[in-house]
Amino acid sequence: MKAMIYAAGLGTRLRPLTDDRPKALIEVGGKPMLQHVIENIKKAGITRAVVNVHHFAGKVIDFLDRNGNFGIDIAISDESDRLLDTGGGLLKARPLLDGDEPILLHNADILTDLDLRLMKMRGDATLLVGSRGSSRRLVFDHNDGNNGSADGSDMMQLCGWIDTASGATRPDGFIYDPSRHTTRSFNGIHLFSTALFPALEDYSRSAGSDAFSITPFYVAASGTHSIYATEPDGYSWFDIGRPETLAAADRHLRDRN
Repeated sequence: MKAMIYAAGLGTRLRPLTDDRPKALIEVGGKPMLQHVIENIKKAGITRAVVNVHHFAGKVIDFLDRNGNFGIDIAISDESDRLLDTGGGLLKARPLLDGDEPILLHNADILTDLDLRLMKMRGDATLLVGSRGSSRRLVFDHNDGNNGSADGSDMMQLCGWIDTASGATRPDGFIYDPSRHTTRSFNGIHLFSTALFPALEDYSRSAGSDAFSITPFYVAASGTHSIYATEPDGYSWFDIGRPETLAAADRHLRDRN
């Protein structure tokens, strides 16, 4: 399996920390986030990865070069000219993601001790989800779950999206039914089948842009493709994209050590 690490983000919510460095090189527990992610994918047996870059791209590339890519084969997908978001970034990196095996996609601002081998590919994509507080939630069908799966997690099939604050839903015409549906937040790590690339390209064309998020693509594709969630137990997870969550992640690592 090959991985793609999203390291191109601007990190605007972390300013002034990101005024002179990319978010992927913000340190947590004395170690840059990108290093945390690479070390975790290595533990899962992944030896080939693509890292996309935009904000202070040269600093990311220099960091990887100085550290010998941490012993794995890393290719750079350069978005210096234009930030393409997670969906557009994946399409741009496609030539570097050869082969038919699923691709592990991992945001560089996600710190976790999850054993990534617990993520089992099912259907066309499998998304790591959780119950953290957020009004914007993915919606899954109870009846398509696979409770008690071999990896110790519950798997649910994606069918829509809801903003619980406003009641807005996607895709068009989707009706949220709490007796049938359950909601979760997307945790920024997913397995993507290469069979989804044609649908991703179609979505980009219909959106009229090559810069787009992959999350609304998953929601739009849920009617024609099998997209599942996995929610294993017993792991820590932090999105370090805000000052308060960065501080919490740093405390967690320092307390653990």
